[in-house]
Amino acid sequence: MGNMENQSFLTAPLIHTPHLSACSLFQTWFFPKMVFGRIAKRLKTDVESRLQCTDSTGTGFIRSCYIAISAFLGIGMLTLPYAVARGGWLALILLVVTAYMSFCTAILIKRCMEADPCVRSYQDIAELAFGRGIRLIVHVLINLELYLVAVGLLIIEGDTLQKLFPHFVVNLWGLRLGGELLSVVVTALVILPSALLTDLGVLSYVFAMGAASIIIIVVSVLFTGVSGGVGFDGKSEMLIISGLPTSIALFVACFGGHPVVPTVYLSMKNKHQFRMMMLISFLFNNIIYICIGVVGYLMYGSNVESQITLNLPMGELSSKLAIYTTLAIPVCRYALVMTPVATSIEPTELTNKNGDKRSVRILTRISLLVSAAVTACVFPYFESLMAVVGSICVVLASFLLPCFCYLKISGAYRKWSYELVGIIGIIIFGTMAGIVGTYASVTDLVRKI
Repeated sequence: MGNMENQSFLTAPLIHTPHLSACSLFQTWFFPKMVFGRIAKRLKTDVESRLQCTDSTGTGFIRSCYIAISAFLGIGMLTLPYAVARGGWLALILLVVTAYMSFCTAILIKRCMEADPCVRSYQDIAELAFGRGIRLIVHVLINLELYLVAVGLLIIEGDTLQKLFPHFVVNLWGLRLGGELLSVVVTALVILPSALLTDLGVLSYVFAMGAASIIIIVVSVLFTGVSGGVGFDGKSEMLIISGLPTSIALFVACFGGHPVVPTVYLSMKNKHQFRMMMLISFLFNNIIYICIGVVGYLMYGSNVESQITLNLPMGELSSKLAIYTTLAIPVCRYALVMTPVATSIEPTELTNKNGDKRSVRILTRISLLVSAAVTACVFPYFESLMAVVGSICVVLASFLLPCFCYLKISGAYRKWSYELVGIIGIIIFGTMAGIVGTYASVTDLVRKI
């Protein structure tokens, strides 16, 4: 990625370059240096802007859309029927508002990157705005979110295994293991081989099917409601005010892909299409989210589980397809989610000195898997975990931080404008969602424990 601009400088057709050369000669003989300097600067800026917006080696529009859709379409989708059930039908308005604000902050990230061509990552944006201290905080925040998502993957796998084998019990040295504990242990053992991989080239192709797997689950759930004998007669309510904080936290958790936005932007062949690409991606994802939320709530009403797949009957083919697809997602995604966390905490200097990188890497990954499994056993509540992720990690990384970074980098806070009012609105919404969501999710988690 670092050589992309250089490559495009050598290969892209530069319409203005001949004019620059002729003007340079013309300047030497006829024009005062100060006057021509301004003209040459404008022409150079025009060439650079064209180079920045077009990259012959980047990804196309359709592929960029798919990457963005996969980045934002995640496992939090499984909790949306439960989120709608907690807040009622009118809670869907909050889902649409959340999606729109999330789209706006993605555009703010793009504008931050345009301010400095050296910016290459989300952490770079934070450092550009507030210095290295905030960069470190953002780094920790992103890794914390990834770690909690990995714990969520273990919980999903354990809950699905328990649904498939509800009476499975193992007697180990006189110790009787069953239920959620055994499911998480089995899940950790199944995931262990992929967790030890350091070359994730093969798994990256499987991860690319993330959006497709989510769509399979949505379609399967819809078919189960239509032809599986379940129907759409679930008891529902228009508004449940007491459940809105949990609904907001779960909605926000579905839009936590902003750390990937810089990578998507840099990889695009035509960067001027970024806004349209993100708009299409967010519209598609929001349609999927609304569909699964509405269908799940219509099917099971207030009795919907924290994961919609746990409600599905086992006798239907469409239900089995949704359940087994859900079962495969954690196995495929765990290593890719946890690898950045492992890489960030590996003692690089120590491994280089001892020449034993592989042993340290394996030990680090096993330790992370064990700690994630223990966390999943102690807190086996997927909806509460996702609410915590949404109200803390996603609110900070995807709503508040992009706004503050943009205001600092652009200086837009110095003068009142409609843009500033909109950004302040996003900050207020994110702050309120974070406060009430965190309170509701932590209170719910403590009550369950």
